[in-house]
Amino acid sequence: MFETHNSVANHKFVIYQMAKPGQKHFRVGISVGKKIGNAVHRNWVKRRIRQTLLEVKPQLKQDVDFLVIARPAADGLEMAETRKNLVHVLKRAHLLTEKSEDR
Repeated sequence: MFETHNSVANHKFVIYQMAKPGQKHFRVGISVGKKIGNAVHRNWVKRRIRQTLLEVKPQLKQDVDFLVIARPAADGLEMAETRKNLVHVLKRAHLLTEKSEDR
């Protein structure tokens, strides 16, 4: 599905994206590998990613599918750090619209 390798990354996250013209809303996948602690830590990271995406949802492009992959450096991040790093990589991937603002 993502064989075109349209990816953007920073030290904490990688985002693969695929344009879906005409799609009414975005779809997202979240991947947290076993290099990030045990199941409790992995779920903790996934919850923080989901919450960040929920907060920036109004600014996200709707006609795209994307995959967020957490790198091992994402383990143990506070919510503010997770949000900052994820918003940074979303901006680099041009998935946030112009009206987005950092809090």
